[in-house]
Amino acid sequence: MPSLIDFRRRIRSVKNTQQITKAMKMVSAAKLRRAQERVIAARPYAQTMREILANLVAAAANEESASGSPWLQKREVKRIDLIFLTSDTGLAGAFNSNLLKAAQKFYADNPNAVIHLTLVGRKGRDFYRKRQASIVQEHINVLNRPVFQDAAGIAKEVIRRFHDGETDAVYLLNNEFKSVMSQKLSVMQLLPLELEGGTPAQQTDYIYEQSPVRMLEHLLPRYVEVAVFRAMLETVASYQAARMTAMDTASSNAKDVIDALTLTMNRIRQAAITKEIIEVVSGAAAAE
Repeated sequence: MPSLIDFRRRIRSVKNTQQITKAMKMVSAAKLRRAQERVIAARPYAQTMREILANLVAAAANEESASGSPWLQKREVKRIDLIFLTSDTGLAGAFNSNLLKAAQKFYADNPNAVIHLTLVGRKGRDFYRKRQASIVQEHINVLNRPVFQDAAGIAKEVIRRFHDGETDAVYLLNNEFKSVMSQKLSVMQLLPLELEGGTPAQQTDYIYEQSPVRMLEHLLPRYVEVAVFRAMLETVASYQAARMTAMDTASSNAKDVIDALTLTMNRIRQAAITKEIIEVVSGAAAAE
């Protein structure tokens, strides 16, 4: 049976851990507030751009020059580029493990395709380095302060590979921020871009001053950059929410451990005091 000193040391240690988890929760809450504001501001632009470009693709497909555009060619999907976003650090519950499971499921869903990875985040990089996956790019520590220039740099090589015919499709896998308690896994096809809903009746009839094919040449690369930037913001917000929830749970668990240890310590101390009283009373009775 541990002594009272051992229990006091353990309680003090758990209290120190609890202070750390509470501080980390407060830091994540502050970061989440800023990240949430950025991601909410980025969503309308990214979504509207995707809808406009989907209609532009449909309009460009009817032109004679469409057959020569690499953006509109229909290819058999034998090679896939997957942009996979995870966090650089842990202590966020099942945040990264769920992402890794989704990435493995993506492999299982595309058994006949050769998948090339663009990894953003240390956790995903470390995971696939050990499995000798085909890694095209690695980007570490860019999620600390996401900026559009970093997203453009990540998208540049993927755009080039699709344009030059080195890959047949580009997908984006990340966590979308829904609320503090909920994050949604998202697998989105970036290229080739398809019409939302897939029916001509849902298309918007725009009047284009330039050729739709020519406009695609300029707008599609920017669309991919915007989509990657939005995914980075979504990942940061989701990570901070998951981390804040995990630290709150850890603080609550630490309190339960402290209460249990304190109760056990008090019982041991009470038993020791009772034993001493019995010894004193027994000694006094024997002296009589």
